Amino acid sequence: MFLFLYIFAIIAILEASGASINEVPKIVGGSVAEDGQYPYQASLRYKNRHFCGGSVLNERWVLTAAHCLSSFNDTSIAVVLGSNTLNKGGDVYQSEKIISHPKYSSILIRNDIGLIKVDKGIVFGDKVKPIALPNENFGKIDYPAVLSGWGTTSYPGQTPNDLYYIQLSVIDQKQCLNASFRVTNDNICTLNKRGEGACHGDSGGPLVADNEQIGVVSWGIPCARGRPDVFTRVYSYIDWIKDHIRTRLGERMVSMSSMLVETVSINYEDFNESFLTCGTCLCVYDGGEHTPKLLPCSHTVCLHCLTRIAASQTRETGAFRCPICRELITIPRGGVAALPPSFLVNQLLDLMSRQRREVIPKCSVHINQELLFCETCDTVFCTVCTGGNHAGTSPGCTEHTIIPFSIAIKRMSEILLYKANECISKLTQAQDSVNTELQRLEASTERCLSAVDTEFAEIISKIERRRSELQAAVTAAARDKKHVLEEQHALIEAEKNKVQRECEGLQYQVEVRNITQRIGSLSDQLDAASALSEPKENAFITFEFNHNNALSQLEEALNNLGRVRSSTTLPGLCRARLKDPAIAKLQAAVIVETIDYHGHPRNVGGDLIAAELTLADSIHSENQSSNIDTEIIDLENGTYEVLFRPPSASRYILKLSVFERPIKDYPLFFDATEHNEPIKIYGRRGIGKDEFHQPVAVAVDDDGMIYILDTGNSRIKVLNCDLEFQRHITNEGLEGRSCTGIGISQQGIVVVNWRTRKVTEMSSLGDTIKSFSHNAFQEPIDVAVDRSYGHILVADNGQSCVFVFDSDGKILFQVGKRSTFKLITSVTVGPNGEIVVADSRIQVFSAKGDFSEEIYSEGKGRGTYGGLAVDAEGRILGTRTDKGRSIIQVLKLGGGNILTEIDSHSSKLRRPSGIAVLPDNHLVVVDLGNDCIKKYRYW
Repeated sequence: MFLFLYIFAIIAILEASGASINEVPKIVGGSVAEDGQYPYQASLRYKNRHFCGGSVLNERWVLTAAHCLSSFNDTSIAVVLGSNTLNKGGDVYQSEKIISHPKYSSILIRNDIGLIKVDKGIVFGDKVKPIALPNENFGKIDYPAVLSGWGTTSYPGQTPNDLYYIQLSVIDQKQCLNASFRVTNDNICTLNKRGEGACHGDSGGPLVADNEQIGVVSWGIPCARGRPDVFTRVYSYIDWIKDHIRTRLGERMVSMSSMLVETVSINYEDFNESFLTCGTCLCVYDGGEHTPKLLPCSHTVCLHCLTRIAASQTRETGAFRCPICRELITIPRGGVAALPPSFLVNQLLDLMSRQRREVIPKCSVHINQELLFCETCDTVFCTVCTGGNHAGTSPGCTEHTIIPFSIAIKRMSEILLYKANECISKLTQAQDSVNTELQRLEASTERCLSAVDTEFAEIISKIERRRSELQAAVTAAARDKKHVLEEQHALIEAEKNKVQRECEGLQYQVEVRNITQRIGSLSDQLDAASALSEPKENAFITFEFNHNNALSQLEEALNNLGRVRSSTTLPGLCRARLKDPAIAKLQAAVIVETIDYHGHPRNVGGDLIAAELTLADSIHSENQSSNIDTEIIDLENGTYEVLFRPPSASRYILKLSVFERPIKDYPLFFDATEHNEPIKIYGRRGIGKDEFHQPVAVAVDDDGMIYILDTGNSRIKVLNCDLEFQRHITNEGLEGRSCTGIGISQQGIVVVNWRTRKVTEMSSLGDTIKSFSHNAFQEPIDVAVDRSYGHILVADNGQSCVFVFDSDGKILFQVGKRSTFKLITSVTVGPNGEIVVADSRIQVFSAKGDFSEEIYSEGKGRGTYGGLAVDAEGRILGTRTDKGRSIIQVLKLGGGNILTEIDSHSSKLRRPSGIAVLPDNHLVVVDLGNDCIKKYRYW
């Protein structure tokens, strides 16, 4: 019985990258090895099919992975050495003993190392040599190591016939441990760029550095997807390896007369039925014809073989040579049957007979044929009965994963154990998540309580301040009243003292005239005392709360003060989607929809959303790129917009979390393309309602109405911002199929006719408001209106300048002269009155005609511009044709940096001419070559 290539697929689990682990990595991106380049390489085969690799340690032992040996206890494995090809050549050895590490775990894929002892000595030569074991623990970082094997070169794929090798880089152990919870310090990891690494068929193969085997291929994420390949670290098991591969001197026998003493230390797990097989005839020992006999040289041979060997001896009478070591053995008097039995083998026979025998399903038709199981097809079959892909000679047979049916049955216990462990692991993770959320809840509660205390402490301080102000007002009012009354009291006291002083000695006064004067004075003072008898102030002071509605407002304000807000959003159910295809350098949006724990969409906002946007290629790189700026907008209806601007065409990864927990399908991968396709296309060649004939210019008014100058049809076609037809405008100024420029004025529409050399202003219904000409006009080709000043700008190719008129058609000044411009194609006005003129380049002048800057000088290309427009943010939109390639450029006014380009990959522009700005960062361009107009998003 055997385990083919990898531990049962159910053990595969999803890692952080979303890929499944498979413990049989193999080579991708390698090179074909030269003959004899890796003489230690071994090929392990079952029924002549390669399933694992190995490495030669000495003349009897081969090192491989434990998962390659699982369930091979009673099945012989062929070990092929000395050949780089699977279909021919090489020395074949059969396994005599198979040893897996006693602590090997097929669930965690730990202690994944094993040994094979071959049935005879390995013959060394130029193509077969042993590999040295490490003398110390390998701790170098970013150090090259070589992996060789017959792994598939793609996933999925067929096993190659030739031996491949690849140079891998050993990574830091910390990075290795972070690759998976399965990785321990008994593992070693390598990581190359995406497209180079291990793939199916290399399991058990050697990882060699400095001519020493430092690792055994264990597991990884197939195949070469930029994740680490995991190897078993050989040095961690060096003592275990040496204990098994050294010569066992303990198994000795001492013969004394008829007494046989055999000292042996037996590890039950090291033995199985393959050990109880005669090495000469390969028959299982029994108590009859194949009774095990112990020779004096300590080798055991069955009685049947010894009888045949003794009968064939002709040179030595009464003796024969051991078929194993060729030592001369004397035949006892009773013949070979008198040789002592092998006590060890008989004991093991008894031990194995007591062991529960495994039921091996056999074919009901071919009784001796073991049933096999194809994991690829999920089918049980007999190789003799079944043809098709499961026939031994079928080319497709090597593409299927085939194992004995008995192993498939035995795996059910492993599946059950794995499921139980996985369930416990998930429940533990769930418990940890809930505990983490409880801790966050406690921290959030503390923050909220602290915020409440802080806010109310501030409110209380304001109330205390108002109380203090009112108390101070009461005290001040009382103080003022008291001051007045005290002054009055002091005045009364002074008058009283004055009267008393004047009355002193009146009883001794004898002169009547003096007495009369005193009486008159006292009468006056008596009148004054009557006036002082009324207090000048009163004692009234009161405090009122009901003089206005401040108290009720305060109560209402306190009732409305603050709120406690929570959310029922369950992050694991929230979804995110890209609103529109992402285009490099244009603003893109991802819509996040929040869902509550009942599965219902939320209709209120306020959730804590976090976003982290990076390049997808930076996930596995050591120098991770910086995060791209994002902006989160709460739409207050349960949905959120995450706005960002991809800097280039690439693959991006957006990590979204709600309340610091990842959302469903976290993270979100998407691609940003460099091609900006039109949102809508309108028109075709013709004279009908939805048709054009040589459209050359376009203008947009404040209401978003689009006016296209359909020169070939001598009319203006009016569309709304969704490119839906509204009406046609006709006017005598449009006749002659020679109008080339259009602009929007305060009163209506302005057009220029190069043939009649007239500028006509008309209403939106086609009524002429005014028209004018200028004697200097030679070839007026474009018109623009500066509505902030009412100026009308006319570009004239004959004069190679731009004339500036007032609203009445009076010439004000001109910009440029014959050497200033070449062939002018367009003129427009910037947000601050700048005059922008295009020929093979763009030149910017102030509103007074002074030169400011030149953008995209001719030295950068021989192309020409067709149309110009400037948006409110100062971005110049220009159509440009260069060497047959037509694009729309978005440039920065004031610097001239190219912000982005529109190539219209799937709907090529042919001779783009007029261009105008629409609301919400959209534009409309006239495609003269295709007789249509196209709408794009440009920022």
